[in-house]
Amino acid sequence: MKCPHCGNNDSRVVDSRDTTDGIRRRRECERCQGRFTTYERLQVAGLYVIKKDSRQEEFNKEKLLAGVRKACEKRPLAPSAVEKLADDVELELIQTGKTAIPSSLIGDIVMVHLKKLDYIAYIRFASVYRDFTDITDLKHEVDTLLSVQSIPEGQL
Repeated sequence: MKCPHCGNNDSRVVDSRDTTDGIRRRRECERCQGRFTTYERLQVAGLYVIKKDSRQEEFNKEKLLAGVRKACEKRPLAPSAVEKLADDVELELIQTGKTAIPSSLIGDIVMVHLKKLDYIAYIRFASVYRDFTDITDLKHEVDTLLSVQSIPEGQL
């Protein structure tokens, strides 16, 4: 790692810590003893989404996060919970070992995680993801949720 102070290529790691999206390393330059911080993050290379029309596009975590944020809008959720959900979904996709993943599988995984996080956000996401055409579809989804789950106070 190149020192930002003197340009030397030799540095040693003083401290390493896990962060939510990677590893934070505190380094010290061997020449000038200047200290600096680096971050290592997992970069998902070659992960593609197979769209409904059979097109493929590169997986974009920000796009996933935008959809989840929209579903969670105005809900009493910490932003870190939404970020963690997106991280967990991304990790689950990576762990499949596949390079091309159908968008339907991504949607299903998001719904599983949202159902655990917040029922209203789950219903919002489902209404777009499952493309509800009328109120009966929505009612069926809510009825299914009510019959299977014991819903905590505050989410009814």
